[in-house]
Amino acid sequence: MSGSTGGTGTKADGRVERGNQTRRLVLGRTMDIASVEGLDGLSLGRIATELSLSKSGVFALFGSKEELQLATVRAAVSVFSHRVVTPLRDVPPGIVRVRELCGNWLAYSSERVFAGGCFFYAVSAEFDARTGPVHDAVAGARHDWAVYVERTLSEACATGELVADLDAEQVAFEVIALMEAANAHSVLFDDPRAYDRAERGITARLRAVATDRGREALDAA
Repeated sequence: MSGSTGGTGTKADGRVERGNQTRRLVLGRTMDIASVEGLDGLSLGRIATELSLSKSGVFALFGSKEELQLATVRAAVSVFSHRVVTPLRDVPPGIVRVRELCGNWLAYSSERVFAGGCFFYAVSAEFDARTGPVHDAVAGARHDWAVYVERTLSEACATGELVADLDAEQVAFEVIALMEAANAHSVLFDDPRAYDRAERGITARLRAVATDRGREALDAA
């Protein structure tokens, strides 16, 4: 009896792992497609054909086009966090952390982690005027990113490296705008110099709101 149960458990574990592998394979492809063509470019049939999978198998994993879109957004959030936020784990709060956060974002875009540049910039333009779960997922991801940048700025302010009356929401808006402008220009014109311009603009903006201590930290970094 115990041997039979163990065999059944092994088979079940194998099926689960194969399902997870297929899911990762599918989402790796859908993230790249969406970054170039948008989330509306996704369909269960297309993905099954491109990856030589059964349509029924893909349907069993995702159930509908909308769920495939939502899973793709969630997967992109995970990739984004891993590439942009996680590397800062050991960087202490301060102006250097802010600049490194922005630098990570620029590298994430310029290195084409997603084929079409920033995934969220691409799909935001597609869903900004719509309603529904996919719009809400995209908007939520962008909101969380903006809040994270604001919090990183506020933490730098608390260290005394940014001015006490800093408008973190405004500065976050400005540096995000510079990063997204670099992404759009680079993708459209195949011009990587846009990232250098954005980096210079971000550094200048940070210096403008830095204290003497903050400027010293930037110069020493």
